Amino acid sequence: MNGVHDMGGMQGFGPVRPEADEPPFHAEWERRSFSITLAIGALGLWNIDQMRHERESLPPAEYLSSSYYRIWFLALENAIRRLGLLDRDGLRARTAEELRGMLSSRSSYERPVATEPIFQPGQRVRARTINPGGHTRLPRYARGHVGTVLAVRGAHVYPDRNAVPLGRQPDRAPEWLYTVDFDACELWGEGADPTVTISIDAWEPYLEAV
Repeated sequence: MNGVHDMGGMQGFGPVRPEADEPPFHAEWERRSFSITLAIGALGLWNIDQMRHERESLPPAEYLSSSYYRIWFLALENAIRRLGLLDRDGLRARTAEELRGMLSSRSSYERPVATEPIFQPGQRVRARTINPGGHTRLPRYARGHVGTVLAVRGAHVYPDRNAVPLGRQPDRAPEWLYTVDFDACELWGEGADPTVTISIDAWEPYLEAV
């Protein structure tokens, strides 16, 4: 979806000012919001792409006025309410030991696939101009622009299909994944630094041959 979360290349938001020695969390509620999101995901009630879409679907004014982990908290609150999780005895009965084991399993989104990759390293490709109504990992700033395939990363679950509405069964069919390099001038115009390149991970349906 073309939401306010996709801010790459947008102007007027001011400079990004990194915080020196920034801690992972600034408050305990941030740590808890992050942990609960991962823990419920480990139970199989949502996946990473569904929760990304939950965060992306927040009202624009609320999204832009919220800190990073407040966005996580608001999306978590919405998802819990939508699925009615507070009323599920089975969820409350899960122990810390069970969840710790699930979270440490480190499942992979890479999958076997019968097809061969269409594109190869060194090949020129164009990011398709798409405007999906749901979740996508193809940033707006890359759409319609030409880059070069840097690497083939294997076949992975395709996030655009995996991010189905909460409560529905995700489609985890894989697609080939590539790292694609774009020259800054290709993306931002002649005023960009010609020595800079931007790399994105792009699934095969995002790309077309030049």
